[in-house]
Amino acid sequence: MRRSCVPAPRSPTRSAKFWTWYRARARRCPSSSSTCSSDSQMLMWISGLGCRRRASPPQSSFRAKLSSTPTQRFTGTWLSSVPHPPVSRYTEKLRQQLGRDSKFVLCYAQKEELLLEETYTDTILELVGFRNESLGPLGSLACLLDHCTGVLSEQGETIFICGDAGVGKSMLLQRLQNLWATGLLDAEFKFFFHFRCRVFSCFKEGDTLCLRDLLFKHYCYPEQDPDEVFAFLLRFPQTALFTFDGLDELHSDFDLSSAPDTCSPWEPAHPLLLLANLLSGKLLKGAGKLLTARTGIEIPRQLLRKKVLLRGFAPSHLRAYTRKVFPDRAVRERLLAQLEANPNLCSLCAVPLFCWIIFRCFQHFGSVWDGSAQLPDCTVTLTDVFLLVTEVHLNRTQPTSLVQRNTRSQTETFRAGRSALRSLGQVAHWGMEKNLFVFGPEEVQAAEMQEEELQLGFLRAVPEQGLDGDRQSYEFFHLTLQAFFTAFFLVVDDKVSTQQLLSFFQECAPPGGAGAESCYPPFLPFQCLKGSGLAGEDPFKNKDHFQFTNLFLCGLLSKAKQKLLRHLVPAAALRRKRKVLWSHLLASLQAHLKNLPRVQSGGFSQVQAMPTFLWMLRCIYETQSEKVGRLAAKGICANYLKLTYCNACSADCSALSFVLHHLRRRLALDLDNNNLNDYGVRELQPCFSRLTVIRLSVNQITDSGVKVLYEELTKYRILTFLGLYNNQITDVGARYIARILDECKGLTHLKLGENKITSEGGKCLALAVKNSKSIFEIGMWGNRIGDEGAKAFAEALRNHPSLTNLSLAFNGISTEGGKSLAQALQCNTSLRIFWLTKNELNDEVAESLAEMLRVNQTLKHLWLIQNQITAKGIAQLADALQRNTGIMEICLNGNLIKPEEAKVFEDEKRIICF
Repeated sequence: MRRSCVPAPRSPTRSAKFWTWYRARARRCPSSSSTCSSDSQMLMWISGLGCRRRASPPQSSFRAKLSSTPTQRFTGTWLSSVPHPPVSRYTEKLRQQLGRDSKFVLCYAQKEELLLEETYTDTILELVGFRNESLGPLGSLACLLDHCTGVLSEQGETIFICGDAGVGKSMLLQRLQNLWATGLLDAEFKFFFHFRCRVFSCFKEGDTLCLRDLLFKHYCYPEQDPDEVFAFLLRFPQTALFTFDGLDELHSDFDLSSAPDTCSPWEPAHPLLLLANLLSGKLLKGAGKLLTARTGIEIPRQLLRKKVLLRGFAPSHLRAYTRKVFPDRAVRERLLAQLEANPNLCSLCAVPLFCWIIFRCFQHFGSVWDGSAQLPDCTVTLTDVFLLVTEVHLNRTQPTSLVQRNTRSQTETFRAGRSALRSLGQVAHWGMEKNLFVFGPEEVQAAEMQEEELQLGFLRAVPEQGLDGDRQSYEFFHLTLQAFFTAFFLVVDDKVSTQQLLSFFQECAPPGGAGAESCYPPFLPFQCLKGSGLAGEDPFKNKDHFQFTNLFLCGLLSKAKQKLLRHLVPAAALRRKRKVLWSHLLASLQAHLKNLPRVQSGGFSQVQAMPTFLWMLRCIYETQSEKVGRLAAKGICANYLKLTYCNACSADCSALSFVLHHLRRRLALDLDNNNLNDYGVRELQPCFSRLTVIRLSVNQITDSGVKVLYEELTKYRILTFLGLYNNQITDVGARYIARILDECKGLTHLKLGENKITSEGGKCLALAVKNSKSIFEIGMWGNRIGDEGAKAFAEALRNHPSLTNLSLAFNGISTEGGKSLAQALQCNTSLRIFWLTKNELNDEVAESLAEMLRVNQTLKHLWLIQNQITAKGIAQLADALQRNTGIMEICLNGNLIKPEEAKVFEDEKRIICF
């Protein structure tokens, strides 16, 4: 990955200015106006910063009693546990307030409240060191406050929790509040004070207040005996827990360097000074203090007790969150299957914020539970997801109140955020043009991006080593976000020309040349990939970021998005860009298919398409234009479309169906060795009425997907070939396949190897094979049908009119099953090839097979590789060949025979032992 490395001074955020001011204060020696000569002197002075106090007011009667009673000989821990009615009453009030405030969480869109208990899910917590090196996972929230786990400095006072936007920092603190309010957090804490750092930005330069006022007047006031409650807090600070959320949201330009040094709990000071002294331990030393901030924000090391990094959802967390959002098991499993098959959505779901947005998209568009055979009227596209991502982030900056929530429409939100979106788009486009994904402060400044726009959550800080030391750089939170904002810039910027609009399609085209010009229209977006490499072309170069930009460009210029975008860009410019894009896309698709090589095989005109073809279909699908889909279908002339090893996922099946359901002729579709899963099978439903050949081997398909195949394929009954090798099909799915075989009278090939079918499923399939008059080939390699299943297939073989090729290899078949098969073959004249490799067949079975060979003259190939046959059994087979002229080979490699024993059979060329 290339990075911008032009040296430039760091552009500090306002929270960074706060720490600059804090360090500057620390360097001022109390005995002199000169600064300390070394860091060690500075740190020594920080430890005593602000300890000069004015005369304290008289102690309360409660505190005086504590200091004069015999209980002084006991520890402070014991004293803190002694019942104190004023403290108990205040603790109960705090619990009620925090319980009420933490019960509900305002959703990211700020339009509704959700129950915390039904929403909160643990995320990955990782302990890190001063240099962000990993120190191992943090097991639970309880370990967060543990005095032994992950402590970096015993003198440090602050537990610092950092993480990217949307990983759940605020939710974690709210969960802690809720646990404390319900009595499930450490009982040592009698007080819990929660502040948002942005509140400290509300105070003016001349504002002052004391610690007592900050806690009581600006948080929760004790209704009785406030002096005694405050005295208890000062005497036992370890009974208090403070949480400060969002240091990165601290915006203050006030210069407090002239403020007098103070850390007295009674003396008024600026609130920022109170915050700094609370975090450093100059106030309420020993109290628990948790501070959160986004990645890239750092605090002085001398403040750190622990540092914890939030990394979002692990797969187990994602499943737990899915259970909460989608209680219905069937819906949940379908959703997870789609996420696992779509790496783009799945990687986004590692971030709780994005996960919530994606789940909300599914809920809104109803695509999770839509089981209809037709394309849904409202289909969620990747562009829809990212538009909602953008809307949510823009709305999070809006102020909220108790009585009014955000009611802005999506159009109003985008119109209000147009300047921020344009700046983000300019940075994203600049990086995409130069193949850069990390931006220095100079690029950010060139786009005239404001600090509040940096805080929206689309960019995250990346510490980068430059020529002048550390410098602050930025990257988009996800590569697809950069692609989205690049496309957004191309759409809304009036100065973008036609050539610029299509420039990233050109990035995916082959290098120019005489041949290229004759085969491709201008700015052709996709490589033909005929198999011969182009000189100078890097075959391993990843161009997905360009492809995603093109994808989002098609989505943003779709008809459905015009209502939103017409408030951001003139309608005439939108129409011009749409017309150019559609014409270009259709011409490119036709040229791509026209130049792919074709193979005539089995009555089919077969074309081997490439991954670039799928990207084309994704772009067409993103337009959601039936007209574009119909025109694209007309360009598909081949009747056998092969898309093996294309890394296709379930989302690609949606794109395939969007185009293929417009075909008016029958088609063979080969999708072997991809990542479709059951959801992908469902997405293919609209085009099943056209498919005579369906190959879905190695695609993580389960019984649920097989059920969909049964329901759809038996409607049309045109199927001739069904390939489901190496999936996750059990006996349940085998029963559905048997019914397909019963009802689809033209089915000739069935591939079911490497599944999880046992004797029960084998019996069902064998009965269907027995009744079929058309089946030509059955592949059952690598299941576990055993002897019972083998006996059922023996019955199917007896007098079967059409079955020619049968594989029962690696199925746990032993003596009884083998003998049954051999006996049945004496009555069979159709079978030509029989594979029994890797079973448990012995000499007794070999004897039965020898008897069969004396009768059956039509079997051509018999494979008995890797069984338990010895020289004795092979001798019987060799003897039978003296009366059999039809068999061409008997393969016996890997059986229990020594090389010297095999020499006896050298004259019989049809016996292959080694």
